[in-house]
Amino acid sequence: MEKFIVIDTETTWTDSVMSIGAVVADSGDMSPVVSKYYILDPEYKAGGMYSRQLILSGAARPIVCSRGDAMEGINALIRENGVSKIFAYNAVFDRSHLPELAHVRWYDIMKLAAYRQYNRSIPCDAPLCSTGRLKSGYGVEAIMRMLSGNPLYCETHNALLDTLDELKIMLLLGYDIGEYL
Repeated sequence: MEKFIVIDTETTWTDSVMSIGAVVADSGDMSPVVSKYYILDPEYKAGGMYSRQLILSGAARPIVCSRGDAMEGINALIRENGVSKIFAYNAVFDRSHLPELAHVRWYDIMKLAAYRQYNRSIPCDAPLCSTGRLKSGYGVEAIMRMLSGNPLYCETHNALLDTLDELKIMLLLGYDIGEYL
């Protein structure tokens, strides 16, 4: 089966990337194959809205390293797993913060998750744009609450745990990765 990678970033108060989560997944069953979690040094020391989420119990042990080393690690992960597609929720944000990964095609999970015609969990009375996209409330947390049926779900804002949640959104939507292209 083809593999793809899901990536998420968290940023500092000054919009520098301070952590990156990366999960390689199997396109057949959307299961995680391998994951990596990088905390960028010295960037993380500047602090950010989600600095307290950088190290959480239950999350994988992070690799604390320079941005260059993290990018080398992610590019190695891409090569070793034959990955040609990166997925992210609001991919424009993550792609713009990771120009070192511009050689790989990026796809947005939100392309399907935020649209009524693809996400049947969106309530019939939800305010929609003419395109079928939710007018508001289409972030990871709101979409995950809809898809999972768990109104208490809270996004952790830990880059690795968020990638796993974003992969779960893809699984719960039930579409082949080709639908995102």
